[in-house]
Amino acid sequence: MTYSAAPDRYRQLPYRRAGHSGLDLPAFSFGLWQKFGTDYPFATQREILLHAFDLGITHFDIANRYGPPFRAAEKLFGRVLAADLAPYRDEILIATKAGNPIGPSPYLTGGSRKSLLASLDHSLRDLGTDYVDIFYSHRADPSTPLDETVGALVSAVEQGKALYVGVSNYSRDQAHDAAELLRRAGVPLLVHQPRYSIFDRRPETGGLLKLAAEDGFGLVVYSPLAQGLLTDKYLDGEIPPGARAAASDFLSEQNITDVYRERTRALNELARQRGQSLAQLALQWVLRQPQVTSALIGASSAGQLDHNVKAAEFPPLTDEELSLIDQYGIHGTGTAPA
Repeated sequence: MTYSAAPDRYRQLPYRRAGHSGLDLPAFSFGLWQKFGTDYPFATQREILLHAFDLGITHFDIANRYGPPFRAAEKLFGRVLAADLAPYRDEILIATKAGNPIGPSPYLTGGSRKSLLASLDHSLRDLGTDYVDIFYSHRADPSTPLDETVGALVSAVEQGKALYVGVSNYSRDQAHDAAELLRRAGVPLLVHQPRYSIFDRRPETGGLLKLAAEDGFGLVVYSPLAQGLLTDKYLDGEIPPGARAAASDFLSEQNITDVYRERTRALNELARQRGQSLAQLALQWVLRQPQVTSALIGASSAGQLDHNVKAAEFPPLTDEELSLIDQYGIHGTGTAPA
C-alpha cells in the first residue's frame, strides 16, 4: 500500500532550535535503540516509523549497534526509507553513530579515524542514502587522541557524508574539548546526546546543561523515562510479562525496590493531579530545560507513541510541582543494588 504522509504533520509538535545552529528539531525524536531489530515484526516497526513521521517527528536516531543483530536498525530504516519515505528525504533528519564495539576486530570499535569513517560508509550503504544529517561519536575513546576522533567527524562533513556532527555519552570536559576542536575546524558541535531523566540528574549536577548554553550546542536526551521506570507499569508490585525489567539487558527486577515504588507512586500521584500520565510528566520535565532541544522516545505501538507525544500539550510545570518532583525524583532511584 502506497504511503502518503499526513498533510497536517507540521502542526502536531513544537520544534526547537539546536543550540546556536540554524537547525530545528522536533520536541520528540524517535529512537531505534530497542525493538527495531530482527526479533520484532517488520510490519509493526514500519507502522510505528510512518506514524511517527505523521505526528511531525522528523528526526530518527539510529546507531551501528542498534539491533539485534548489530546494524539491523539501520537496515530496517533503510528498507522503510526506500519503500515509503524516499519522497520525503529532504524533510527527514537521519542520525547515526559509531564508536561502541560491534565486533571483535579492533577496527569495529573506538574513536579512530579508521573505525568511524569505515562505519559511516557501511551505515550509508545500509540506510540507502548518500548522507546522514547527524553523525555522532557514540562514546569518548580514551585510547584515541580526541583530535583524531574530531578530525574524522570533520572529514565526514567535508566529504558530504554528514551535514552535522554530534557526540554522545561524553563528560562535560570531553564535550567542551570536542566543541572547541570542532569550532576551530569550522564544523561546530550541533548536539550532545546524554542520558537524562528525573532519576538521572547528571546533566544538571555535572555541569552539562550549563556547558551546552555556553558552548552553543543542543542536547538530545535519551532514556527520559529511565527505561520504563518513570511509567506506572511497576507500581503494583508485579513485573508485567514482556516488560523491560523482565527481559532487558538494561533493567532487571533488582531495580524495582520498595524505595523506587514509594518515590514513583508520589510522582504518579502528581501526574494524576495534573491530568496526565507519569510518562507524560517525565517527558515534560526534561523538555522544561531550554538547553534540551529534543527528547528521544521509542515505542512498541502507534498508540504508545500517540500517548507520549501528548506530553507537549500540557501546561508548564509550576515551581511548586518542580519542588515536589525534586523531593521524590532522586538521582539514582531505580539503580540496581550492588
